[in-house]
Amino acid sequence: MAKVVSYLPIMLVALVLGVILAVQFRVTNPPEGVPYINREQDIVNELRELARERKRLEEEIIDLEYKLEQLETGQAEVTDALVAEVAKTRLGTGLVSVTGPGVEVILDNPPAVDGRPGGNLFLIRDEDLLKVVNELRGVGAEAISINGQRLVAFSEVRLVGSSFINVNLTRIIPPYQILAVGPPEDLMNTLMAPGGLTDFMQDVGIQVTVEKQDSLTVPAYKGEWYMNYAKPAQRG
Repeated sequence: MAKVVSYLPIMLVALVLGVILAVQFRVTNPPEGVPYINREQDIVNELRELARERKRLEEEIIDLEYKLEQLETGQAEVTDALVAEVAKTRLGTGLVSVTGPGVEVILDNPPAVDGRPGGNLFLIRDEDLLKVVNELRGVGAEAISINGQRLVAFSEVRLVGSSFINVNLTRIIPPYQILAVGPPEDLMNTLMAPGGLTDFMQDVGIQVTVEKQDSLTVPAYKGEWYMNYAKPAQRG
């Protein structure tokens, strides 16, 4: 009994130390399934990081949308510019009909006398038509046609044999109607100048009529374009 009593303090001390060690072990190594004490702070930090990432992505989306809008706007402007350039080119090359003020010139051979043609049967030549066309172009005619045939860079006005005149490979016969869109006063004054082209033609027997028109329509070129040899020149 005495021995048991003597060991009792030692046993109590050991028991207290065991409890303390057990409690410390549970604090430093919590059992599975029990959250850490600082888990709430970790979640708060993660939420803050996600919020920053979301803000960055939203700003990137706004920037990309702005760039896309600028690209679409630029593309629309480029498209409009190309369409306008094509329309301008078609207008300048005679591929569309045009309307505007100008003059109408009628050239015809002399009338028949006693059932016989007056003067030479084919008095009017291709060179006569070309003289009128050059006069009109020289004072600002922007579009010209002869008997419905639009004159463009590829057009030819030439006498075929000694019988008829071709314009754009199409036979035309008198009277020759020349329509020109341009400044009416300048066109009229040039053709009707004293001692000018009209007087000369009338002196050789050609009947000439020139009238100003507030509005006339010059038709579009209806032929084909042939570029077999000419190629765009390379810069440099």
